[in-house]
Amino acid sequence: MTSQNLIDTHCHLDNTLFAPDFDLILQRATDNAVSDIIIPAIAVDNWEKLKSLSKQNKNLHVAYGLHPMFMPQHCLQDLDLLEQWLQSETAIAVGECGLDFFIFDKQGDHQQAKKAQQALFNAQLDLAQQYKLPVIIHSRKSLDLVLKEIRPRPDLHGVIHSFSGSLQQAHQLIDQGFYLGFGGPITYTRAKKLRHLISSLPLDALLLETDAPDQPDAAHYGRRNEPAFLINIAQTMAELRKISLQKVASATTKNAHNLFNLRNR
Repeated sequence: MTSQNLIDTHCHLDNTLFAPDFDLILQRATDNAVSDIIIPAIAVDNWEKLKSLSKQNKNLHVAYGLHPMFMPQHCLQDLDLLEQWLQSETAIAVGECGLDFFIFDKQGDHQQAKKAQQALFNAQLDLAQQYKLPVIIHSRKSLDLVLKEIRPRPDLHGVIHSFSGSLQQAHQLIDQGFYLGFGGPITYTRAKKLRHLISSLPLDALLLETDAPDQPDAAHYGRRNEPAFLINIAQTMAELRKISLQKVASATTKNAHNLFNLRNR
């Protein structure tokens, strides 16, 4: 165990899988050194719940956004509503937003669907710039296009959640002022590319996340993921980098504070 706090920068605590033992989940997180949890939205329907969670617990911080995997749930009016929420509510970031081209079949023409995702993504990047907020970006099979969209916005900052790109892409994102989020997948010995990234990238560009209830670490394979397991991810990062758990905790917590301005909340 570390004496330094950990920050779970990506956890869907509003998921119904957490409802039966929600208070216990928070207690286990605290018992395992997790001091703060960032909860990104996926659609308009869950914004109210996120707002309520953040009001009930000062260590839960929310982001409002429209997730690319839930395009059928979104409509153009949602962007107007998002702007209203950013004006009137306390948001730590805009997100979860991004591009997900993994969800399309390899066969058939999906250009219109991809363009719809891009339009929604770009609009959310514009809102993040307008309200001087970081972005939490989801990217699958789309990282080059994500890079293309953030390059013309040099004042935009954020995190690429569950990063799985190349070392070159990682450095391009870091040069743009972005952080890279890593979670349970790095604990699997077969994830050689990810584990190489962890050992190679600058520590001041890395964030810890669980993505709970999804993406459990190797020790909890097949089970519901939860914030308390963040300590396993931090420990793996320390082992791969051949440094102390304390150093990983200190650096990644500092990174989260820098990106999300947590100290002033």
